[in-house]
Amino acid sequence: MRQITEIIVHCTATRNHVDIGAAEIDSYHRARGFDSIGYHYVVRLDGRIENGRDEAIIGAHCLGHNAKSIGVAYVGGLDAEGNPEDTRTEAQKRSMLSLLRSLRRRYPRARIYSHRDFAAKACPCFDATEEYAEI
Repeated sequence: MRQITEIIVHCTATRNHVDIGAAEIDSYHRARGFDSIGYHYVVRLDGRIENGRDEAIIGAHCLGHNAKSIGVAYVGGLDAEGNPEDTRTEAQKRSMLSLLRSLRRRYPRARIYSHRDFAAKACPCFDATEEYAEI
């Protein structure tokens, strides 16, 4: 098994109320030349958690950090005009918290980060590093 030291939170950079899932993201990522979806988990608008890449497989979600991380993305991150905004539904917030707690139990040495901690992006459109610091 890979040595996981980071759990990196992303958004899908889709507009508010546009629900996509792991299958659509997999298609987008393959069109960009990836082997498969880059994230390990996707949290849908209704809170459903869908599997992406198997955790044993290195992700494709954060340049320079993929080998030692798990990538989690929530659907959303843009307002109706396409500007960065925290669009998480209450169901997504609950599911994300549950998923991140579960990942921290499995990977106790891993810290939770925002994608924006490692890239010049708004992703995930809220400060996940701060919000989940106590997990």
